[in-house]
Parts: sequence; structure tokens; C-alpha cells
Amino acid sequence: MPYFKYISKMKIRNLLIISAFLANMITVSAEDPKTLDIGAQAPPFSLKGIDGKTYTLNSFNKNKILVIIFTANHCPTAQAYEDRIDKLYTEFNPKGVGFVLVSPNNPQAVCLEEMGYTDLGDTFDEMKQRAADKKYKMPYIYDGDKQEMAMAYGPTTTPHVFIFDSQRKLRFCGRIDELENPYEQAKEHDTRNALVALLEGKPVPVEKTKTFGCSIKWANKAEYRKKLDADWKNKPVEIIEADLDAIREVIANKSNKYRLINVWATWCGPCVIEYPELVNMQRMFGARDFEFVSISTDGLKKKDKVLEFLKDKNSAVKNYLYTSENKYPLIEAVDKNWSGSLPYTMIVAPGGKIVYAHNGVIDALEVRKEVMKCIGRFFADD
Repeated sequence: MPYFKYISKMKIRNLLIISAFLANMITVSAEDPKTLDIGAQAPPFSLKGIDGKTYTLNSFNKNKILVIIFTANHCPTAQAYEDRIDKLYTEFNPKGVGFVLVSPNNPQAVCLEEMGYTDLGDTFDEMKQRAADKKYKMPYIYDGDKQEMAMAYGPTTTPHVFIFDSQRKLRFCGRIDELENPYEQAKEHDTRNALVALLEGKPVPVEKTKTFGCSIKWANKAEYRKKLDADWKNKPVEIIEADLDAIREVIANKSNKYRLINVWATWCGPCVIEYPELVNMQRMFGARDFEFVSISTDGLKKKDKVLEFLKDKNSAVKNYLYTSENKYPLIEAVDKNWSGSLPYTMIVAPGGKIVYAHNGVIDALEVRKEVMKCIGRFFADD
């Protein structure tokens, strides 16, 4: 499905994503390396995989054909192709085709605002988690520090497929198929067609295609992340005084967004520990059907202290301060199943249904996964 067909589906609020996403797109800038030409010899590499092993080009000598796919945890397009890549592996690996996934992105160059469709970034540890979640059967190697392999091969997007023959000469370079949307059936299976042709000793029908997806996050793009971090820190932080009726209104969630609600206090150590992760989620998902809302139980006498804390944590969201000293009506208003201990975190769907609730310090990854279940990890979910 063409990109602009997706845009036509998106609501106006989601257009905030585009500024970040366009920085992710397929156009090649002057600093990007040249993509390998068809017929070029595969450049050597030596990189660590998530299994702790070091992989080189020679690690795949037993394979008649080698498929190298540059991919990324955070990229919605790459995620949309994960299951199709697994099917290709299942079909062709028994026929002597080797597969290796490569993460080329420098993790420090991935902005939080570019992570609106993911629960994971592109660090080595997060690669391990994604591989475990998706049960990857093929090696997944990390090139994010020096990016030497990416510089040598020249991928322009994630995903980007490179297929080499038995002599390790490039025979196909490009897309998996023409349709990003994982809920629809593609008609042009370029990667599969190339593999079938090579196994049959025939010419590859289409040797090179353009690719669609997130751009490679070269290390020098970390400056853009620093700019966005600074911009967020400059956002105003305010407190909204709220009585019991106002709190009930927050929980009722008459908005069209999934609402992550955290009930906390400045004197609560676990609350203080987990709070930055909640703010990060607002930055990640806030341009979609999502918002983070905080409710402080400190009371009006500590308003200044609450505001000081919120400013320190850059909590540029709707921050409510419960005004009554009697906390027991608050407990009932928030969630009848809540015991009253802090912190307490919920995800409330539009209309007020609680779809996730947790007492105590959150597991940030667990919460992000729950958010993904609510708002989806593909453009087609919007």
C-alpha cells in the first residue's frame, strides 16, 4: 500500500508523527554511503550476534545462497515484515539458503519521538528482547557502534535485503515485496522470486528495487536527538488542581485516546524511580491515540514541592494534584480494585474501561507492550 494511502487514513493529530518519520524515510542524503551494485562481491564483516557468537562472512560458507537483511527493532515497516521474513526462512533455509539479520542503527541516534510504534529501541540488549519475543531462528547481529558493515553495504532503509550467490556476488538488492501493510496480501514477491530463480540456476527476474522504510540511524544523527531532548525540556510544566469530581472525569476518559494514568506522591520512593519512564512514554506515543496523565496525592500544602519535582522530570503532560486531604474517596474513584498503596498505574481505554492496572513499580517494557496492544505497532493500525 503506497505511503500516501496511509496518510489519507491518519487523523490530523497523527500528522505530528510525520515530521519525525520523514527524517526516517528512504531518501538518501549526501552523507549516506553508496549501495552495493549488482554483481559486487560481499564485503567482509565480523560482528557480534545476540547469542554471543561472532559472525563473519565465512560463517555462512555452507550456504549456497546468503540473504542479509538490514532491520531495526523500532521501525514500524521492519516490524510489519518480521513474520514474512520468518516465512522466507522457513521455506528456504532447508534448501541451503542462509539468513542473517543486521541491526545497523546507532541507538543514540534513535529519538524517542521516532518510537511511536514500538516497545523497544535498537540497543544490543533490546535486540535480544525482540529476538526472544519473535522467536528469531536466524542470527541477529549488531552493527550500531562502528556501523562498518552498513557503510560497506549501503542499506538505505530498514528493511533492506541483499542476496548473494554461491560466489557471494550480489544478485538481488531491494524490498521483500511491494506491500508494507501486514494485513493485506502482496502480489510482487521480489525477494522470494530472486531466491527461487537462484536455486533453479536462472537469472533473477528483478535484480534491484527501491525500498521503503525508516532510514539508517547513522551516529551523526544523534545531534538531532539532542535537539529534541532539549526541546522537550523547554516545554512548560504545570499543575491542575483537581477535586474528586475532576478525578472521576479523568478516569472516565471521554477522550479518544488511551490514557496512561499514574497515581503517585513525592514522598514515595518507587514513584520517583519509575516516573521518568512514564514521561518517556508520552514522548514515544503522544502523537498517536495516547496520553500520559499524572495524579499527585501530595495535597495542596505541597503544591510547590510537587511542581518542583514535575519540572525536574520534565513532566510536560496533564499533571493533576488531588486537593483533598482525605485519600479514601480518591481510592474508590480511581479504581475499586486498588488497595491504595503507591504508585498505582493504569491504562484506561476511551470510554473509561481499565485495560491494564499495576500496583507498585512498573516494568516499563511490560507497560510499553500493553500500549502496543492498545494502539498497534503498524501504520495500518491507525
